[in-house]
Parts: sequence; C-alpha cells; structure tokens
Amino acid sequence: MQAITNNQGNYDMRLENKTAIVTGAASGLGKAIVKKFLEEGSKVIIVDINEDAARELSENLGAKTLAVKADVGDTNSVENLKKCVFDSFERVDIVVNNAGVTHLPTPLDEVTEEDFDRVFRINCKSVYLMAKAFVPEMKNQCSGSILNIASTAGVSPRPNLNWYNSSKGWMNTATKTMAVELAPFGVRVNAVNPVASETPLLASFMGEDTPEIRQKFLSTIPLGRFAQPEDIANAACYLSSEEASMVTGVCMQVDGGRCI
Repeated sequence: MQAITNNQGNYDMRLENKTAIVTGAASGLGKAIVKKFLEEGSKVIIVDINEDAARELSENLGAKTLAVKADVGDTNSVENLKKCVFDSFERVDIVVNNAGVTHLPTPLDEVTEEDFDRVFRINCKSVYLMAKAFVPEMKNQCSGSILNIASTAGVSPRPNLNWYNSSKGWMNTATKTMAVELAPFGVRVNAVNPVASETPLLASFMGEDTPEIRQKFLSTIPLGRFAQPEDIANAACYLSSEEASMVTGVCMQVDGGRCI
C-alpha cells in the first residue's frame, strides 16, 4: 500500500493517537493486526485467553501495548477487560473482534452440542459482550470504529463446516445492523471476510494439513494462494482509519477472488 505523506513529505501514520483493542491478539491474524496498528501509530490492548502469549507479545512490542487475559465469551471477563482498559487509557477508538474458533470438518448432524456452543460463544456472543462494554463510551465520544473479523465461510460456505459458517454469516449480519444503528453516533462498523489463511486455525478448517488437501482448497481461490495474516491486517488498518471515514456496514472480502 502506498505511503501517505503530508505537505512536508513525511510519512503520516494512519492510526496516530488512536487506542485499539484487538481480541484473539496473541497469534495468527490478531497478532498481525496488532503489529500493523502499532506501525501506524496506535496504542494497542492485546487481548487473549492465552495470558502468557499475550504478555510475551506485549513485552516484545513495547510500551504502547497492554496485555490483558480475557475470555471474550464470558460477561465477567469482558467487564474485567473494560476495567483494565479504562484504568490505563482515557478512551477506546477501535475495537477489533478477531477472537474465533471452529469445529473440525464434520457432517452438520454429527457436530457435538459442546462444539456448537463453543463456536457461537466465541464467534458471536463475544461481539455482543464487547459491544455492551465499549459502545456506550464510543457513543459518548461520538466516534469509534468496530471491526469484526468474519470469514468468506459466511458468504460462500464450504460443506462440513456448517455451524462455523453460520456463525460467520451471523457476524456479517450483525456488522450491517450495528452499522445502521450506530451511524447516527459517529460509530462505524465493518467486517473483513478472509479466505483460508496461513494461521494456526488452517489445519482445523482443512481437517488435516496435507499437500493434497491444500491443493483442493487452493483450487477454489482464483489468485492461487492462501491469505497471509498481513493481507488481513492491511485491510483492517484501512477500515479502522480515517481513510475509511465514509465506509460503514461493509463486509470486505479479502479472498483472492474466492467469492466471485
């Protein structure tokens, strides 16, 4: 992406003076988003259920980060996250709902109730709980950006991932309804729909990671490659920045043409 320069020819950081929360931030897409946001000038709260990984990432990235352990599907845990955030920062400008899980490829009638509940608790309920925690403050400050990391699975689903697909379809619909409701308050809500990406979850989506299965997945992506975490981070940065000030309710495919 082309650098933005001011009249003096200096690089302008697109998220300067912003404070962002990224959930599921200690690995995969979340980790890439954290790094990109820091590069663009934001302070970042690194939220993850894996406290050790979150703290290690925060220590490596420096003083503009704060690591907080949170189970984003649990009310009390999200309330504690809110307290930690506002004890350390005056405001929150950006919330990235990135935390997500899947079930293994399984016929829809054979997925266990436990797996179903886990998928919807993390992929859907977390969006609701994070909104309850941070939307009131965004309304008060008349600004903010919420970004939901959904999936092409919610647009062009693959078989045997039915309940995961459905949770991401829910996320896309929630994005649009949130955007309509929050627009009068100056709060934008968008989503990114990544195609299969080179993250720790990739093997879970495929069932097993073999050259044959990789080729089967790649054959459905016209550009011929999996997404890299940086691809998603770049899209997340744009949608969270003032460059996208007229963009809300958009579910952006970052998919190499998968959903054409």
